[in-house]
Amino acid sequence: MTKGENCAMKIMIKNKGQVRWGLAAALVLPLLLLGLFTLLKGNRSAMDFWVFQVMAPAEQCLGRLWSVVPCSGLELFVAVFLVGNGVWLVRTLVLAFRERVGRALVRRLLALGAAWLWLWCGVCWLWNAAYYASNFGERSGLKMEPYSVETLAAVTEYFAQNAARLSSQVPRDREGHFAMGPGESIERGIAVYENLTREFPCLYMKPVRAKPIFFSRLQSILGFTGMYFPFTGEANVNVDAPACLIPATVAHEMAHQRMVASELEANFVGIAACTTCDDVAYQYSGYLMGLIQLCNALYPVDPEGWYDIAGRWFTAELSADWSDNNAYWQALESPVEDAAGDAYDSFLKGNGQELGMRSYGACVDLIVAYYGADAER
Repeated sequence: MTKGENCAMKIMIKNKGQVRWGLAAALVLPLLLLGLFTLLKGNRSAMDFWVFQVMAPAEQCLGRLWSVVPCSGLELFVAVFLVGNGVWLVRTLVLAFRERVGRALVRRLLALGAAWLWLWCGVCWLWNAAYYASNFGERSGLKMEPYSVETLAAVTEYFAQNAARLSSQVPRDREGHFAMGPGESIERGIAVYENLTREFPCLYMKPVRAKPIFFSRLQSILGFTGMYFPFTGEANVNVDAPACLIPATVAHEMAHQRMVASELEANFVGIAACTTCDDVAYQYSGYLMGLIQLCNALYPVDPEGWYDIAGRWFTAELSADWSDNNAYWQALESPVEDAAGDAYDSFLKGNGQELGMRSYGACVDLIVAYYGADAER
């Protein structure tokens, strides 16, 4: 072996050593961070400091930066990550077949595992932490109390009355369907929280425009109407869903930007933001969304009461939107949607949301608490 060959061999050994140490660090560091998260998530004061003093300002800043990008950062990230994973796996298998070196295969698979570990670590520290911080009810002082079926019926009728009143004041096509386009809904959503933040200052943030999801139909197939993406601070909205509920969905996803983590509270906050804003289309969408939630709660305990309310207050326009929404989601029912729903349900329950996906329906408790006095007047 010549002197030059000896030097080359030393460099190769050194590089291999650096790769091993780098891979070890890529695996150990996220595991340590996940361990730290597990230790701290039960400490409310630590989670409050992280979420409201560090995480929220950082993500809201990211949201403002990404707002200048026309496409959804969520979709861009998912596409790059999944394609990168696919290319890495194919290349790993090809190299393993050609070189038949087991250690190289293991290292490349561990590197891929490290990427997923870092992803999960980011999800925990940039979003799951909010599940363990003070919730909206605690920050706002709005408390839920037990209520009767009569009170539930009164609030349901209040929402039906307002939805009926506003149903003829929103844009409609010749056939009577809600006709405000998704782009306009998203554009007008920038001011939806202006009034509600005066009542609940904990919701204040510099408004950031929501983003339409390009692959919205896929979102619908999976059963989702939107998604907040903590890595970019974006509120992403499914624009293939029925147009009459897109404004309420925009407000719901914007609630997550304000660190309202639970779906229970985000649904309520979105509805409250819509019904208290100055935009008639948003008001109508909020009352319609709330009416759907209230119907789901009232019908099982008082079906005759629900039919009486619907019979007395449903206008032709409100009935058209109600039917459009039901028909849209019924047409997309499939095992894929059920599987996606079960996965998300498990995710919520794994982060202390005991009701899981049912927490969407449980927002009725907050609706009754907030609107009960108005409904009984």
